Amino acid sequence: MFTGRGLDGDADELIELGRILDQRPPALHGQSVMQFLAETLLMVRVRDGDLRPLRANAAQQRFEERRAQHNIVLKARQMGISTWIAARFFLKTITVPGTLTVQVAHTREAAESIFRTVQRFWMHLPEAMREGAVRRSRANAGQMVFPALDSEFRVVSAGDESAGRGLTIQNLHCSEVARWPDDAVATLAGLRAALAPEGECVLESTPNGAWGCFYEEWQRAESMGVARHFLPWWMEEAYRSQAAKADSLREDERALMDVHGLTLEQIGFRRGLEASYRGLAAQEYAEDAERCFRQSGECIFDVDAIEARLRELESSQLRAEKNGTLLTWLPALAGKRYLVAVDTAGGGAEGDYAAAQVIELTTGVQCAELRGRLGTLELARATAALAKEYNGALVVVERNNHGAGVIAYLDGVEKYRNLYEQGEQTGWLTTAVTRPAMLAQLGALLVERPEIFQSRRLLAECRTFVRTRSGRAEAASGEHDDCVMAMAIAQAVRVELK
Repeated sequence: MFTGRGLDGDADELIELGRILDQRPPALHGQSVMQFLAETLLMVRVRDGDLRPLRANAAQQRFEERRAQHNIVLKARQMGISTWIAARFFLKTITVPGTLTVQVAHTREAAESIFRTVQRFWMHLPEAMREGAVRRSRANAGQMVFPALDSEFRVVSAGDESAGRGLTIQNLHCSEVARWPDDAVATLAGLRAALAPEGECVLESTPNGAWGCFYEEWQRAESMGVARHFLPWWMEEAYRSQAAKADSLREDERALMDVHGLTLEQIGFRRGLEASYRGLAAQEYAEDAERCFRQSGECIFDVDAIEARLRELESSQLRAEKNGTLLTWLPALAGKRYLVAVDTAGGGAEGDYAAAQVIELTTGVQCAELRGRLGTLELARATAALAKEYNGALVVVERNNHGAGVIAYLDGVEKYRNLYEQGEQTGWLTTAVTRPAMLAQLGALLVERPEIFQSRRLLAECRTFVRTRSGRAEAASGEHDDCVMAMAIAQAVRVELK
């Protein structure tokens, strides 16, 4: 029977609470022990700056009701989910001996903010607990250690190279995964490897484009046995403003009111979002679990055209060679003229990819695609072999960066002479003038003639080719654009040769 004992700092009684943390005793009238402890023990600073007991809002309540061992949360901003997960894991840390909790934020500043929340939880515990079982032996930046329970709570940033290394984690919270820096996939894989088999895990984020680690995790969650939680902005009670006039409602606004029961005050708030955030409204204040990904992140190409072509290619036939490095759809035909466009890279196991696209010159149809981490000599040999296979194709090498070396090997080692010349120089030069033009040409083809593109790999790169905050069009952080640039060069030269 639940008695509520354990709040006087006695370790044995706290441990007893830890054993029933997720139970809902009759005495609590439907609440779990965890929710009771959160309301009884934990203080949070609310929007107006006041300190108040942590009582679950609608979004937090829905997450708690549907929570599983492994979870992924797609949410609007400032729904209180990070705070709720921090509270849950803090309570597990101070009631379950031998617990290591790790929360991972996307930036160091965000990590510090989460840790301040956890510090506040501890500071407002009853004095008997702080001086008893929950006494800390260490409380430095991002770490609390509770020696009486042999437990520890850590908050780190995703950019910390040592995050999760050499640990056995019982509770793992990964916050704003869509905005993790560097190789988010590798960082998450390392953290998961440290998670104990019985450990609890929560990934959460606002959307940030239909690509990257968080998007892929969301897409495959159900097949991996991970509980998906979508929390739209209207679940937050504070997101209301001056009521919209009923006779001014648009069709999309009426649909939201009909389907989700929104009020005129919520529609008024939504209109304020549209005015303030414009294109970022769907990113910061998600409304639909699928469209919010597509509407966040500014892809420079037509997303609908790309996704329609990807669906068409789901059952396409191709020949894959060299461990998938070389993909072939259409073999060379007698009498046809072909072009091989090459985007070079440094190569090596840790280097960027190099890519080559083979297209038929008259139609622009993609016939084959090469992508791999190839050095200059390897790339020259592979390019020469492709060009010879495709009827002695014209080879166009981007001469920026390592391109000069590839051209030299093609001419001097491979003795391949059918090389594209621009003015009096061999190779294609990508400049501030030619780059926007060739990307625009590729974008137009994706809309007007999507059937000429055969590669899912290429189209996936197109989907993650975005306009960054600096205004430059390039691959999103952690993504690649080698196939895109090689195809853009190929199509630009094809148009030039017409």
